[in-house]
Amino acid sequence: MIFTNRVEAGHRLACRLGHLRGEDLVVLGLPRGGVPVAYEVALALRAPLDVIVVRKLRVPLRAEPALGAIAEDDARVVHPHLARRALVDIGELPGIERDARRRVARQAERLRDGRERIPLSGRTAVIVDDGVDTGATARAACQVAGAQHPAGIVLAVPVADTDAVAALSRVVDEVVCLHTPPQPRSVSQWYRDFTPVAEEEIADLLRRTADRTEQAWTGQAWTPTAA
Repeated sequence: MIFTNRVEAGHRLACRLGHLRGEDLVVLGLPRGGVPVAYEVALALRAPLDVIVVRKLRVPLRAEPALGAIAEDDARVVHPHLARRALVDIGELPGIERDARRRVARQAERLRDGRERIPLSGRTAVIVDDGVDTGATARAACQVAGAQHPAGIVLAVPVADTDAVAALSRVVDEVVCLHTPPQPRSVSQWYRDFTPVAEEEIADLLRRTADRTEQAWTGQAWTPTAA
């Protein structure tokens, strides 16, 4: 299964999430690439859109896979075996994590542009990304959502590693994934267009949904506004 781009992936994903329409939902995109996918899901489900800001932990100037992820509210996921493989000294991790936390806080402030986070308590949190490889980013995002006492957590992605889906299924109420390839590949290889998403685009998508009135989301007649 190859996706044309993130917009098409969002359309396909929304079709699989139709059973959630009518519930009290908040759709949460993971910047950067997950937000355009989440925007299409939010439109289809008539749900508000917010973000959970997560940053992968990487060793500066090294090409090894991410060691884990840091998210808002100090959520943290670290893969010790990847740290050992990358020959990371345990003393390096606190500095790497502090830098990631600072970047997360700054990005969250820029993207929300003064808006408050949308409350999740008692609502279903639908966490959306453009794909999952190790699962560290998604797991950290689930920690953030879970700490806000939602009624349930649904993780929705177009493509994901089979092992990651199995592991994440144990920490959320439902995983919706369109494609779990038998051989692990980079998420980008499942998209014809995987152009990096600029922060300005994410902020614009969040503004568009924030500007809609509650009546626009819940009224009988609802039409997406022009881009």
